[in-house]
Amino acid sequence: MNFLCRPVNCFLFFVGSLWGIGATAQYGAAGGEWHFNGGDGGSTKYAALAQIDRKNVGDLQVAWRWKAVTSGRRPDYNYEVTPIMIDGVLYVSTGASEVAAVDAKTGETVWVFTPEDVGNGRRPGSSGRGVAYWSDGADRRILHNSIDGRLFAIDANTGKLCPDFGTGGYVELKNNLVDRPVARVGSSSPAIVVGDVVVVQVVGSARSLGMQAVPGHIRGYDVRTGERLWIFHTVPQEGEFGVETWEEESWRYTGHTGVWTQMSADQELGYVYLPTESATNDWYGGHRLGDNLFAESLVCLNAKTGERVWHYQIVHHGLWDYDLPTAPVLCDIIVDGYPIKAVAQVTKQGFCFVFNRVTGEPVWPIVEVEVPQSEVPGEFASPTQPKPTKPAPFEPQGFTEDNLIDLSPEIRAEAIEIAAQYKMGPLYSPPSLLEQDGTQGTLALPGYGGGANWPGASVDAEEGILYVPSATVPIVMAIDTPPDANRTNFNYIRVGPIYPVGPRGLPLVKPPWGRITAIDLNTGEHLWMAPNGGAPAAVRDHPDLQGMDFSTMGQNGRPGALVTKTLLFVGEGGGLRGGAKGAGGPMFRAYDKKTGEVIAEHKLPGGTTGVPMTYMLDGKQYICVAIGAEDLPAELIALSLP
Repeated sequence: MNFLCRPVNCFLFFVGSLWGIGATAQYGAAGGEWHFNGGDGGSTKYAALAQIDRKNVGDLQVAWRWKAVTSGRRPDYNYEVTPIMIDGVLYVSTGASEVAAVDAKTGETVWVFTPEDVGNGRRPGSSGRGVAYWSDGADRRILHNSIDGRLFAIDANTGKLCPDFGTGGYVELKNNLVDRPVARVGSSSPAIVVGDVVVVQVVGSARSLGMQAVPGHIRGYDVRTGERLWIFHTVPQEGEFGVETWEEESWRYTGHTGVWTQMSADQELGYVYLPTESATNDWYGGHRLGDNLFAESLVCLNAKTGERVWHYQIVHHGLWDYDLPTAPVLCDIIVDGYPIKAVAQVTKQGFCFVFNRVTGEPVWPIVEVEVPQSEVPGEFASPTQPKPTKPAPFEPQGFTEDNLIDLSPEIRAEAIEIAAQYKMGPLYSPPSLLEQDGTQGTLALPGYGGGANWPGASVDAEEGILYVPSATVPIVMAIDTPPDANRTNFNYIRVGPIYPVGPRGLPLVKPPWGRITAIDLNTGEHLWMAPNGGAPAAVRDHPDLQGMDFSTMGQNGRPGALVTKTLLFVGEGGGLRGGAKGAGGPMFRAYDKKTGEVIAEHKLPGGTTGVPMTYMLDGKQYICVAIGAEDLPAELIALSLP
């Protein structure tokens, strides 16, 4: 059934158009500026700027470089930030929970805010992914949801704390979260402002030592005073909707289930969209039986009240660390002649789920498919998982011998021998016990790093074309009883190496290891897929592969995409951790949006570690992106025409 034909949807769109919230509601960054982490509240990462086009993009040159300042113990190298730009100034998180203002024309530092160190290991070295902005026309504030667990309100003009916000300029986010003491929370992703409400996400410890963990409830604060206005329990509490999906009252102690990544908002509707994470722990759920709402779900809230408008659970009873990794993309599309205010959520497992963002109805049917069941004692996997009928997956899903590297017959034979040590199966094959049936665990493709990851997708807001950078990196899911029962009360934990090593140190799966997929959200069809560059250096330099064509093998970094009126820009991404260390590369490319053809490429001093953005200042268009490498501390680099 196609929900688009329902009259109520057309009526809502018509009424919205009368209110000025129709087809231009999510139109990308406006006025040559970049006010949100994703360009606009809908995370389109789109700007209708056209000075840089296919005729002159090859002439881009470095306009300025800015070294990411830090008062921490060491510099950042994996700088995941995207700056925002207002009135000729870039605002960016940096260093040890710091914030900097940078002249957008010259790259000179305007001011740096360094929060007071309150002890207990506060202000660690990570800079986070960016900041949020609010203004009422007179008051201008930068909101910084820091990794050390504070929400700061900073005067955008001076870099000083706003004393009327919270206690002396900040709110302690570990307070008023749950009804028990919380040692520490934090966030690497920016909050989002909707009207006069700043919506804030937090996460507890990334590695919980037991079933009892801190949940990542979502809260809304008054942007002027710091007063908490509402809280939404991502793990439902007693008597709330969804609490029955946590069997044996596991809602009382289970944690995480919050949002570790960026969020999106429809400013006109006043809705905020939450891409939630897995529940504690990522690989075993015998202590939290049931579907576990609102884990691994897309949740729409009224940003003014915190009330749930609609939700859709992407993964039931997660066992794969397939939390939603990135902000959903809001855009307006036309399907079968009907206009739709849509939201598109890309996932680690290579799906793109598309909904009506007003009602939560799927744009195309989503079916529940049977999936393999767990043989781990005490575990009860969900018998089915949701699968969109459109669009098709943008990554290979499931692991069979067909996925194995095949650069030569000998290499393929060795890959088959390696893979025989593991269990293989379709998507959602569950983790398996170490040494069960003599195997070393279960191979999963995509792995927990994606597919898509935190840089997410971008959209041509005028055409409704979604661009999805992704990586093809398998993992091993092996679990076992904890070696030290005194350190945890989990029955089972993940053990062993996370990344399988392929033959002769090569990847275990065949290329492309990084790709860009263009999806027409008006039809649900793929337009094109292009490898993201050539092979990683470790493959190009391999002595057994000399003379081979590496040009279409793709970099398995974590790149983000920027869309303009004229072009698509994608870097090769920074290196992934673990077995994919060294992936990514320094090339930054401009693509034809309709075909995927490379129009121009520029070699940067390091890999692109953040999502690029663009702005117009004094008649000149700039493209700015964070870069870094093992031998290059974090920087922002801006490109422009001569």
